[in-house]
Amino acid sequence: MPQQTSSPLPAATAVVLVAAGSGQRLGRGIPKARVLCAGRTLLEHALDGILAARVAVSVVVVLPADDAVLTAVVDRLAAGAGGTRVSSVVGGGTRTASVRAGLAAVPESAAVVLVHDAARALTPPGVFRRVAAAVAAGAEAVVPVLPVVDTVKIVTGTVVTSTPDRTTLRAVQTPQGFATASLRAAHLAVPATSDAVTDDAMLMEARGADVHVVDGDALAFKVTAPLDLLVAEAVLAQRDAPGSAPLPT
Repeated sequence: MPQQTSSPLPAATAVVLVAAGSGQRLGRGIPKARVLCAGRTLLEHALDGILAARVAVSVVVVLPADDAVLTAVVDRLAAGAGGTRVSSVVGGGTRTASVRAGLAAVPESAAVVLVHDAARALTPPGVFRRVAAAVAAGAEAVVPVLPVVDTVKIVTGTVVTSTPDRTTLRAVQTPQGFATASLRAAHLAVPATSDAVTDDAMLMEARGADVHVVDGDALAFKVTAPLDLLVAEAVLAQRDAPGSAPLPT
């Protein structure tokens, strides 16, 4: 793992919070960001982490179309966000389209942008700070990562064709940080309708940019399936219990 940077954070950092997912795999019949976890929406938990990190002058939340509930959540939290401007835009039919809509609303003065998935609702503030600091120190693209603990197989059809060395593999999380101008240029190179782009670092890799890594956090796991939601609720119950010790990471 490369040495973590402690460089000063830039004055103009924006966060695009992608919260436009349908949440079909959670099976609740509502957008994922609206699903309750310990009595609050996943969107609220995600915004809590961003605001607690104190790295952003602007947060753009990308929402499903015509979702009055999530719009009200953003408006309410925006009123208490202090010096951080919190706003919302409507996302698109793909993750690429949603991120692009968020980027369009990022202030031109923001030299650094972090792209974060609301599904990683419990991401600790320290991850935001590490990513933002690394971009501020000069990296064009930065992603938080964790070592891969499982053995991974390459499979064709029903046959294993190879086993990569897991010591070279990393599981990638969000927020991912970028020089804003570079990420905007990278998005122009792919159609907004593309559903093959699973994270924004892929776009930077395609442009030949070096993507640097910093330490991620186990609590930045993605809430995708019902079991993930149970884990998130258990984490919050332990965190909020009277006299509980800080959560391990």
